[in-house]
Amino acid sequence: MTTELTPQQLAEACAESMFSRDQASQKLGMKIESVAPGKAVLTMTVDERMIQGHGNCHGGYLFTLADSAFAFSCNTYDKATVASGCSIEYMRPARVGDQLTATAEERSRGGRTGVYDITITNQDGKTVALFRGKSFEVNGSVRRLEENA
Repeated sequence: MTTELTPQQLAEACAESMFSRDQASQKLGMKIESVAPGKAVLTMTVDERMIQGHGNCHGGYLFTLADSAFAFSCNTYDKATVASGCSIEYMRPARVGDQLTATAEERSRGGRTGVYDITITNQDGKTVALFRGKSFEVNGSVRRLEENA
């Protein structure tokens, strides 16, 4: 007997499945704080490995945090979805010890495409970066990756 999952249960199952395979996000210490259909909140603490020559967090790490939140938000429907384009605007620097929060929200989803906005804030609630991701649905299930091959 198959039990139908609620949209929230499906989003959580997709996030759990993806995160179990996501070595990049895990190795950077990212944590999924919450997930819901079309939404995700991830956190990451800036450490010494992430600091560039000006003493701030390298923009690539900020992009990676935002991109991970984007990925978890657009894959909440159990339809394998990838980025088709992304952009980021840096507002202020992040420093060692900063607790960053990336909040991803779906703005549009239709057909096989979507648009998602991600805001990265620091522990003081100040905006560090704004990211926009465009998604494209590919064939396959998020939770059954082995069947996608």
